[in-house]
Amino acid sequence: MLKKFKFSNEVTKMIDGCRGVTVPKSRADLLSLALGGGQDEFTVSYGVNGKNIEEATVVRCKNGAVINYKEDYMRRRDPDCLLIGDDKPTDKPRYSDVYGKAFSDLRNETLDWLKTQDLIVVPVMAGGSEYGYEAVLIAPRNAGFFACGLADLQYFINIDDYQGIFKPKVIIYLAPPFRHTHFDGKQIVVHNRSDEVYELLSYNLYPGPSAKKGIYGFLLDIGEREGWITVHASAVKVITPYENEFVIMHEGASGGGKSEMSEHIHREPDDRILIGQNLETKEKFYLNITEPCGLHPIADDMALCHPKMQNGRKLVVKDVEAGWFVRVDHITQYGTDPDLEKACIHPQEPLIFMSMETESNSTCLIWEHTLDSNGKPCPNPRVIRPRRTIKNIVDAPVEIDVRSFGVRTPPCTKEHPTYGIIGLMQILPPALGWLWRLTAPRGHNNPSIVDTGGMTSEGIGSYGYFLTGSAVKQANLLLDQIVKTPGTRYLLIPNQNIGCYQVGFMPQWITREYLARRGGARFRPEHLTPARLPLLGYSLESLKVDGQFIRKAFLSPETQSEVGHEGYDEGAKILTDFFKKELESFNVAELDPLGKKIIDVCLKDGSLEEYIDLIPMRF
Repeated sequence: MLKKFKFSNEVTKMIDGCRGVTVPKSRADLLSLALGGGQDEFTVSYGVNGKNIEEATVVRCKNGAVINYKEDYMRRRDPDCLLIGDDKPTDKPRYSDVYGKAFSDLRNETLDWLKTQDLIVVPVMAGGSEYGYEAVLIAPRNAGFFACGLADLQYFINIDDYQGIFKPKVIIYLAPPFRHTHFDGKQIVVHNRSDEVYELLSYNLYPGPSAKKGIYGFLLDIGEREGWITVHASAVKVITPYENEFVIMHEGASGGGKSEMSEHIHREPDDRILIGQNLETKEKFYLNITEPCGLHPIADDMALCHPKMQNGRKLVVKDVEAGWFVRVDHITQYGTDPDLEKACIHPQEPLIFMSMETESNSTCLIWEHTLDSNGKPCPNPRVIRPRRTIKNIVDAPVEIDVRSFGVRTPPCTKEHPTYGIIGLMQILPPALGWLWRLTAPRGHNNPSIVDTGGMTSEGIGSYGYFLTGSAVKQANLLLDQIVKTPGTRYLLIPNQNIGCYQVGFMPQWITREYLARRGGARFRPEHLTPARLPLLGYSLESLKVDGQFIRKAFLSPETQSEVGHEGYDEGAKILTDFFKKELESFNVAELDPLGKKIIDVCLKDGSLEEYIDLIPMRF
């Protein structure tokens, strides 16, 4: 089988000299490897300095395999795990600068350690079956669950069916013990961008930083060299009861609502929709939608914007993933999301679950989350859903009508002002759509990553943490993309809180239903009012769904008595200061001149009209 691969002499010698090698040919092979050869319960452990360190347990369930990490820290992604192992241009910290020595020595140690193991070699296509690139995972055999997860997230290849020689453009080397021997227990993934092959050396068993976001870093690197972007976004085609179609793409930091955009709107037991609850008075506000729109998912987390697909009108995207890494922390009881619950309890094929409480040969229930050491449920339980198992999935490239950007916002009152002043839906001119993607606030109480506290940026395009090259180059690419797709419009949508109202992800679900029913996001000027803070573009004068008006308090938080102009303006200052701080690094000579003008408007507290003058807004 290995004759079907083309590796360097160095990698070939490592594989030839290892204790044994397995190249799985089917998903059934991968599932068996995940369970240590078909056991009901399996512990993944490694020898570290003479001790046996248990990293994770894998349990066979009727509906899949359930992985639980021993440490709370390993149940979510560390945002600062990426290091650069080469000398090519980058904005990220280099291994040599952090540790004071060349990465080549550690790379050699890693390959030497792998040579002592029984190995799995898993071929996949990173970035899609049509526009993707050959990739390979080389991992110890007892990390079969990691291999199965990677194969579900990327496009698994049965090497017997591959035409020609499989020559990988990217290789992931998995060496979990090095987390303890070299990195003081930290998640570390080193990107080594050699001229021959892009290498990802993953020193931890959580797939987020490597099998998923590490591959994303590779795609961003390819795109930066060739002039295109893989956006951090979900996308869904929405079909109204009257068969009108509308496509929305939702971008934002981890936890910003990307997966939720493709979910059906959540309902109360009596079928009402809870828009939000006042955190001070506890008053609840409801909406009734008798016939919701149909949903046809397109992408869940990464969308390819390849130049071969573009038409010069609207942005055209296609999913780059074979499976979706879905967070289910919001599923806390039976009936929260019946469609997702049914898909996970009775799947077409066994699934990979993470951070769920279960017993062998039982049914894994996605609302029974593993408890962290503090006794609280893990905030980042996951299930990997292969695209082929998702109902009404869209495989073809699709034009985007609206690009929304999601922000996790905290509660805001005049007594405790915060940046939670974003209305249910803010309409942005294109120039402001670009600025929000430059600053990309991670926002409040992010469940997907190790929390660092406070308001921080996820980096350019909300994918900055995965980027190995230049943020300024990405800023230029994003601006060029926006200018060349004038038919696509821009929104800003909060989640979790609007002022003193707790709203969860309801703003994006209501926005989706509303825009689909009205045929998109083209508004007459009289339907809009400039937001009190120009960075928030326009607010809606009113919003009516299925004949019911949404309270003005949800559209313009300053109208809430608990917030008022006083609380709003304090929150506006927090947002404005954050923008000015984050934009400093982009205000350099390499930035596109148009981008420089847009940033200058922000730095001098310019008006909404000044942003529109730079890139016209279609009403």
